[in-house]
Amino acid sequence: MGATGIFGAVAHADEGPSVPPGTEPSAAAPVNVDSNDPDLKLPEGATLAEAKVLDIKQVVEDQSGDERREDTNADVKFALQAEVLFGKDSAKLSGEAKARISAIAEEIKTQNATKIRVFGFTDNLGSSAHGDVLSKKRADAVQNVLDQELTDSDVTYEVRGYGEQYPIADNSSETGRKKNRRVEVSFPRTES
Repeated sequence: MGATGIFGAVAHADEGPSVPPGTEPSAAAPVNVDSNDPDLKLPEGATLAEAKVLDIKQVVEDQSGDERREDTNADVKFALQAEVLFGKDSAKLSGEAKARISAIAEEIKTQNATKIRVFGFTDNLGSSAHGDVLSKKRADAVQNVLDQELTDSDVTYEVRGYGEQYPIADNSSETGRKKNRRVEVSFPRTES
């Protein structure tokens, strides 16, 4: 699957869902271990490395799928479906959307977070360029509400529109495309 760009270059997309740069899980996937393998025996006088805590992710999605919250040891991420926040092909927030974003701002205050990522995403319908612009406008709209709610001058934002990049569901069905049309707000969790 490829698309010819303005300069005739061909771009290829990965088939499976992925994540934006900088938001990849930090724990490696588990591996099969043969407990009888002689290479696993410690040499005489050797000690084990210090234990480490692996990142645990908890994901809670409301029944409609309109909103999802992911908690890890390090971060909190909210994903809101675009249909909940905006009209079709629009970056104008509804009154209900502003209330949901205000609730996220309260969580940011609770966590005393000062670095906030706001990423916009679209499905793969329409042109890629249009999706890039629309996803950025939507991320900007959400960031503006957060900025009004969070009056702390130490707060910094990373705001990006990724368009159809980094889908979280299959774009071949409307159910999947609906999940992919979203705005994600993420921030570091406070040490507790």
